[in-house]
Amino acid sequence: MSDLLEILSPVGDMERLHAALDFGADAVYLGGTAFGMRAASAKFTPELLSQACELAHSRGKRVFLTCNTLPHNNEIPHFESFVKNAVDAGVDALIVTDIGLLSLAKKYAPDTEIHISTQAGIVNYVTANEFYNMGAKRVVLARELTLEEIAEIRAKTPDDLDIECFVHGAMCVSFSGRCLLSQYLTSRDANRGECAQPCRWGYHLMEEKRTNEFYPIFEDERGTFILNAKDMCLIEHIDKLAKAGVNSFKIEGRAKSSYYVSVITNAYRKAMDIYKSDPDNYHLPQWLKDEVYKVSHRAYCPGFLFGNPRESQYYENSGYVREYDVVAVIEDCRDGRIYAEQRNKFNKGDEVEVLSPDGEPVILTASELFDEKGEPIETANHAAMKFSMTCDRIFPKNSIIRIKK
Repeated sequence: MSDLLEILSPVGDMERLHAALDFGADAVYLGGTAFGMRAASAKFTPELLSQACELAHSRGKRVFLTCNTLPHNNEIPHFESFVKNAVDAGVDALIVTDIGLLSLAKKYAPDTEIHISTQAGIVNYVTANEFYNMGAKRVVLARELTLEEIAEIRAKTPDDLDIECFVHGAMCVSFSGRCLLSQYLTSRDANRGECAQPCRWGYHLMEEKRTNEFYPIFEDERGTFILNAKDMCLIEHIDKLAKAGVNSFKIEGRAKSSYYVSVITNAYRKAMDIYKSDPDNYHLPQWLKDEVYKVSHRAYCPGFLFGNPRESQYYENSGYVREYDVVAVIEDCRDGRIYAEQRNKFNKGDEVEVLSPDGEPVILTASELFDEKGEPIETANHAAMKFSMTCDRIFPKNSIIRIKK
């Protein structure tokens, strides 16, 4: 078992940073205002990046900055100031794909770790070793690898080269995210963080002389979602990945909600702690297996970990499964009450769950609700309203109250 077994969580803004840190991430990855593969979550200006690093470091956590697009000529002159701002902010690593940016990162930030993005498509030990020789501290392996291939890469690379693998989240039908479909159909370049996700759309056939008639490829009148991939979920295989030599267990989702970040980080944190406590007897309690289903998700699969990638495709539809709603976030617990801020409507008498970093979710009945002035109310129905509810339990700040739909 490696000394480094890291839960690495996605962060799209400061709210999600707090969520990741509160629920047990060892490190987070985030994007600046350029060069990142999630244009929609490019929220961290130099000032916010400094704040993020200061907060994470104060809690003993690390911050990795994505620089993993494939930049064009006109973007290169801006990279020096981007990197120097990142170094000044205190980032612990730069995640790159392009070997040109790799060379510039070494030049502009010689004392900062360099991690090679999954976009580089590393599927063998020769490539991993070459990146190591070029100065990489870590390689993020391609998602398209089996457990045996991961173990062989670990066995044939230097011990001080970290191995990072994705363990949870959305997968791309194109190899390691190198997709041109979005750019072709919408002029939004997936390799520069602007993917429109056309792989999730339904498709039909059209015969050239019948231009107004569309035919489903199979299934039914909705067409087929033949390009649509399931989501990856490897929480039940943490032990196998750790024994194969994986150091960092990466959760996908910089564009996902703070609720997603909280729940999934918490689940993998707890799973990793269970593994560390007894590596030879890795068994998850049912409540922890259930947690990954309490966020918005597509059908799950183990990706390529055991081969058989065909099982990773989902042809029925491209929608999400969403069975729970966040109704509030706890701000304080005192004097027999929970004090919280509302996120979605719920009513007096509803059965709710409280998820905290402390352990298994707690089921409560909202037997009494009060507004900010302490007056009894029947429903919490105003966005971001302050309210309280009777409860004799104490939960940490930022614990989540949710309800089954």
